Amino acid sequence: MQELVISGTGLFMPPHAVSNAELVAAFNAFVQASNLEHAAAIAAGQLAALQESSAEFIEKASGIQQRYLMNKSGVLDPARMKPDLPERGNDELSLQAEMAVAAAQQALQRAGRCAADIDMVIVACSNMQRPYPAVAIEVQQALGIQGYAFDMNVACSSATFGMQTAVNAIACGQARAVLMVNPEICSAHLNFRDRDSHFIFGDACTAVVLESKHTAVASELYQILSCRLATQFSNNIRNNFGFLNRCDELASGQSDKLFIQQGRKVFKEVCPMVGEHITAHLASLNIEAQAVSRFWLHQANLAMNQLIARRVLGRDASLEEAPVILDRFANTSSAGSIIAFHSHSQDLPAGALGVISSFGAGYSVGSVVLRKL
Repeated sequence: MQELVISGTGLFMPPHAVSNAELVAAFNAFVQASNLEHAAAIAAGQLAALQESSAEFIEKASGIQQRYLMNKSGVLDPARMKPDLPERGNDELSLQAEMAVAAAQQALQRAGRCAADIDMVIVACSNMQRPYPAVAIEVQQALGIQGYAFDMNVACSSATFGMQTAVNAIACGQARAVLMVNPEICSAHLNFRDRDSHFIFGDACTAVVLESKHTAVASELYQILSCRLATQFSNNIRNNFGFLNRCDELASGQSDKLFIQQGRKVFKEVCPMVGEHITAHLASLNIEAQAVSRFWLHQANLAMNQLIARRVLGRDASLEEAPVILDRFANTSSAGSIIAFHSHSQDLPAGALGVISSFGAGYSVGSVVLRKL
């Protein structure tokens, strides 16, 4: 069987870092204005007063200290509280494509590859900025890549599902090398006026080059030993935005057209699902969990990652074993586990084993077992 590798990764970081304190100041200003506007209804018991947030609450609940955003001013404006990202003309490079190209160029450079070496482009992320034409085809054109390209969406698991798709394409001879990109503008589908979730997400883009080990030229390679995917339907993480919204005037603008979740249920149900998934995946390869040097987990919530690692290892994982980038980047959906891999893999010695794992809405879970060459 053909041996496949990850030969390069790339990361695009948005220009604006936003601290918890900045986010809280805007949120609390909104809460105060809303409570003042509805003071009579609140006093009459017809409406519950909104609660303020705090930087301490956010860090305790999530482990997040800051996030990077494509636009800061719109999010921090209490009268707006959403990114200010003007539409671009049809002949201009789209925002997601721009992010993807930046991350892709870095990944290609690390892989020692150019556009002529790539036959397939996958843009895999939680939300595309348009239904068609595919953002992936736009990225393909911008980079000058031949072959074919397509978009895919498996929410926070899009990257691992994208890697499995790339592996299959290379193994079947449909592509020599694949560029898989994850441009996440999570701030655009986050409700910054919801106390329970306004702090969760950040923006970022990651890219991965996958190819055959026998043709790879990069100095640092990670052999893909196996991929495993699973899905299980759940409404506990949902976003109802779509083209049918315009067909129901009463539904337009409702909060369910943005990210919504039942956080406690998600925590209770997803942690065991992911722990069992990774454990079973390693067992199928006759690999003991203790033999794994690094777990690059989806960066959704610090307590979730700690519990999942504990379920797999049977003990608490060190920060070296399960690195955290959540504190700086927040939840970047599909990009999170790849940011962790991109940032915390070069120190591993040859022969070391690692697992990239993602999990999220669907529910979906994916894992990729690697060996550093």
